[in-house]
Amino acid sequence: MKQLTAKTSKHNYLSFLWHGLFLALAQNFMDVDTILPAMLVESGGGALHVGILTAIMLGGASVTQLFFAPYISSRSYKKKYLLLGINARILTLAGLSALLYFSPAINDRNILWLIFLLISVFSVGGAFANVSFTDIFGKSVFDTQRKSFFSIKQVIVGAGVFISAFLARKVLMSTGYPNNYSIMFLIGFASLTIASFGFWRIRETIPSSLSVKGVKNFIIFFKSEIKSNPRLKYFLGFVNTHGIVVILMPFLLVYSKEILHTGPSQTGVYLIFKVAGTVITGLTIFMLRKNIKYGFLLRGNVLLATLSPLILIIFGDIIPLQFFFLIGGIVFS
Repeated sequence: MKQLTAKTSKHNYLSFLWHGLFLALAQNFMDVDTILPAMLVESGGGALHVGILTAIMLGGASVTQLFFAPYISSRSYKKKYLLLGINARILTLAGLSALLYFSPAINDRNILWLIFLLISVFSVGGAFANVSFTDIFGKSVFDTQRKSFFSIKQVIVGAGVFISAFLARKVLMSTGYPNNYSIMFLIGFASLTIASFGFWRIRETIPSSLSVKGVKNFIIFFKSEIKSNPRLKYFLGFVNTHGIVVILMPFLLVYSKEILHTGPSQTGVYLIFKVAGTVITGLTIFMLRKNIKYGFLLRGNVLLATLSPLILIIFGDIIPLQFFFLIGGIVFS
């Protein structure tokens, strides 16, 4: 068994940063809160279809992880599963680009079903990769470097993602549907492919596996972990309930397009405001990284996620929708 060395840890550190930068560039061209809902509405969908999309992207990914986790966690080395998951997402983006390009020759109803099929594969691929990513990152980078990694990643990613947000808006405005979204997903495909090179370079040295086989044994293991680590249940409770604002954003996009009759240009503006929220948060965390505690961030996140829907209900007619995408970006970040 190879042990983790300082050289290997630094190598993996840079590999994860490479992936993070190009993933951030790709995310703006496949953003689940703005681009995907807008594309779905342009394809003939409505609020119901956006609801299904949101359920697939958020709820579906979490549920499928329950089935993947026992299987992947019992494997000593997980890099190949990480690559399998991200490659599934890459191929899905290529499929979405091709589908939209040839969509004029396809029945509208069939287009919606094919979009849902591809988005489901995209979501499941992300869930599959996430289990492996968490395990590999935890054992491939020294714990003393992890906090600095996330702080530096926020700044590097923030700069790249802000630039790509303006590029995404320009692409949306460059031509009409479906070619503009076809180009968006093609750029997302290229960026995610480049991002995957970081995962190919990872050196997974330390084997790790849980002797858990099957969902039933995994549940027993889960209960044991909760009992031995009481704080874990509060963290899990936060993770599974904090996304109110994030879930709200796709429906704000539908409202904007169907009621306010906004076009691709405004969709790009919403994306820029969401990205601005993530960049502001990232820079703040980076500047305060030596003194800030993550518990404070979590509580602030809960407060924003709770107040935002109330502000929307009370002052929705006064406050521009851009404000809520800005807050959504902060909560997301």
